[in-house]
Amino acid sequence: MFDIEEASIHCLQAAMNKGEVSSRDLTLAYMERISKYDKSGPKLNSVLEINPDALFIADAMDCERSTIGVRGQLHGIPVLLKDNINTRDKMHTSAGSIALSDSYAPYDAYLVGKLRAAGAVILGKANMTEFANFMTEGMPNGYSSRGGQVLNPYNAARDPSGSSSGSAVAVSANLCAAALGTETRGSIMGPAYMNGIVGIKPTVGLVSRSGIIPISNSQDTAGPMARTVEDAAIMLGAIACMDEMDPATWASRDRAYADYTQFLDKDGLQGARIGINEGYIGNFTEDELKVINTAKSVMKENKAVLVYGIGLPNTGGKSSVSLYEFKQSINAYLSSLGPGAPVHSLREIINFNNQHPEEALKYGQKTLMRAELETSGTLSEPAYIMSKINDIRISQTEGIDRVIDENKLDALFCPGITDIAAVAGYPSIMVPAGFTSDGMPFGVTFIGKAYSEPMLLKIAYAFEQAAKARAKPGSIG
Repeated sequence: MFDIEEASIHCLQAAMNKGEVSSRDLTLAYMERISKYDKSGPKLNSVLEINPDALFIADAMDCERSTIGVRGQLHGIPVLLKDNINTRDKMHTSAGSIALSDSYAPYDAYLVGKLRAAGAVILGKANMTEFANFMTEGMPNGYSSRGGQVLNPYNAARDPSGSSSGSAVAVSANLCAAALGTETRGSIMGPAYMNGIVGIKPTVGLVSRSGIIPISNSQDTAGPMARTVEDAAIMLGAIACMDEMDPATWASRDRAYADYTQFLDKDGLQGARIGINEGYIGNFTEDELKVINTAKSVMKENKAVLVYGIGLPNTGGKSSVSLYEFKQSINAYLSSLGPGAPVHSLREIINFNNQHPEEALKYGQKTLMRAELETSGTLSEPAYIMSKINDIRISQTEGIDRVIDENKLDALFCPGITDIAAVAGYPSIMVPAGFTSDGMPFGVTFIGKAYSEPMLLKIAYAFEQAAKARAKPGSIG
């Protein structure tokens, strides 16, 4: 039997081309692991729903492979989607909320159409922090009223992080070949960091936002989560594209690539000028600093030029942009579902939750209430407008753009997690860098200016190949 553990998309594709395994075999193998490790055994709880048509799609891809040929690198590859990404099929799209637990999207998210066209097998939906952690204060990462609590595969008592926790855990535990998450402010980077995988948060506008349950119109984006940089690059190439219905993507017309693997270079660190962001270095333990220093040594040994004295501004997490944008964004999304939707507005979600407090309000809905009561949904408040302008100034003009231009950098190196790229709408890539003494993964982030994904992938891939820091969770067989 073909071993799917830690198998890359390239290896899976090669095995299918040789007839050693079929897409149906792979789909069944991942389903078996979901049964053994997600729904029993350690009960990771990362998969919310299995696509009832997954095996039929896999059969169709096997038939097409033998009669017509292969569509591309994702042909027949089983992937999971975060539960806030629309699929027009027999699966629900709920953002983890029981208020939307009976909601069937009337249309595919644009990026789902791209995945289907690439031949991917949509295996199911991943659990997530409810409403992408925009429901209340104090809700644990990975908890949703519909799906319960996602567990970290390295240590069930530790934080799985971010709202794309289900996608990250499923990838790390080898429950799928790769997955898609979404990020507003750390929801791809955080789970990738805490679960020892690669995450790409693309430039806002490189990937369509159409058909994704939103938080922030200006910061939301979907992105790949995978065990290797190459696999993440393959996923990014499948979904990066201009969407006529999403104005954010119009600027990407000539800056999106169908194949990002062309930029992968094992010598990509050589001569690269990388700024070492030391603005928050005091937040790390001595244990974590050892991993960070090892990562710096890896870059130096591979002839990168490390530029010190870099301190990006602290965004502080105090921006009110998301609070104002959520009401407008969620109401616009719900209106797209048509009259048959279970709820039609933020107010109706709040009312539903109030009517089902035991199931829906374990941690409350303070943030939903604030968005409903304190904002107009018109984005016309002076406080919102000035906060947005301030975010752009701090994160872009005086932040990433200034630092990279003044120091002639190819990328910024940020140990652990920083949210400045998310606030700016700029790309970032999380790569495993090692483990702390308690067995928990530690990752580092590479950040660049808008649409610098090719350079970031080049650097991240070279770092990954030199560091070789990814290791599967020891408790997951």
